[in-house]
Amino acid sequence: MSAGKKMKNVAEKAKGKAKETVGKATDDPGLKAEGRATQAKSDIKQAGEKLKDAAGH
Repeated sequence: MSAGKKMKNVAEKAKGKAKETVGKATDDPGLKAEGRATQAKSDIKQAGEKLKDAAGH
């Protein structure tokens, strides 16, 4: 995984965690769900990049 993509994925995951935390603090279930979804999206991207690296691409 390139360093740039990894940094972008880590930043996206942090953004999702922040949204989830704000959603919990403000009792906003929609924002909590959006934060979790953003984190999941980041995890999927990271897994895809790891598979590419393992395949030698």
